Amino acid sequence: MTTALCRVSSNRMFSGNHQRFSHHSNVNHCQMTFAIYQPALASEQALPVLYWLSGLTCNDENFSTKAGAQRVADELGMILVMPDTSPRGDDVPDDIHGAYDFGLGAGFYVNASAPQYQNHYQMYDYVTKELPAIIAENFNVTDKKSISGHSMGGHGALICAIKNPGMYQSVSAFAPITNPMNCPWGQKALAGYLGDNQESWWQWDSCELINSLASDDPFLALPLKVTQGLSDDFLNEQLKPQALIEACEGKGKVLDYTAAEGFDHSYFFISTFIEDHLRFHRKYL
Repeated sequence: MTTALCRVSSNRMFSGNHQRFSHHSNVNHCQMTFAIYQPALASEQALPVLYWLSGLTCNDENFSTKAGAQRVADELGMILVMPDTSPRGDDVPDDIHGAYDFGLGAGFYVNASAPQYQNHYQMYDYVTKELPAIIAENFNVTDKKSISGHSMGGHGALICAIKNPGMYQSVSAFAPITNPMNCPWGQKALAGYLGDNQESWWQWDSCELINSLASDDPFLALPLKVTQGLSDDFLNEQLKPQALIEACEGKGKVLDYTAAEGFDHSYFFISTFIEDHLRFHRKYL
């Protein structure tokens, strides 16, 4: 099925262009927006793609304007694709109290099953199925792709990679929410989108998913890089990197983990280490 794209903006950047597009989403039943950076080389040959998933309160523009990733992507010959963090629109339900950590801007990259949210909040299917199909249909890309993200988006990158063996060449995360079943952000999101039956929550928790893997699961061989600032205000209550470290150790999974002294949760942190992550991914794309 052909998806009609409406170009929202286009800006020359380095050798290529940074563009934003909107389209009707068949899984989220609303208009969605994504950004894409294409080096000039994409006009001559197909290039691999890195998908970036942003965190709470963000849309595609936060990473686009603050991370400084396009310069490195241009040098490395990579396309960057940056979706929004949730469905949006007048008909899309939000948190009834207008909280920042649920609803609009806080889709958590899950497929909602709670009746009031399931019609729109299917961000997992959007990121892993609908959006990649749109990118493949409309842009000059290879079949190789990797995924990365920050905070809520780091959680999203991890679950997308774990649940889809063979889809990605590598995965990385900045300060990911590693164990949402056991932190306030995650508990609120999972209860809201999935309901109170916690037996359904584990399939959206990267630590629980890793703990459940068979010894020959392909994810255990997938290159994984995580960078965490040690001055992050959310480190112990919300992010729980030690839970991910222990889950990987328990399965013999190699984890390239960097504990960055003095860095917080902001885009100052991301912009410092984004080049390391892009070069990490390019080795496998």
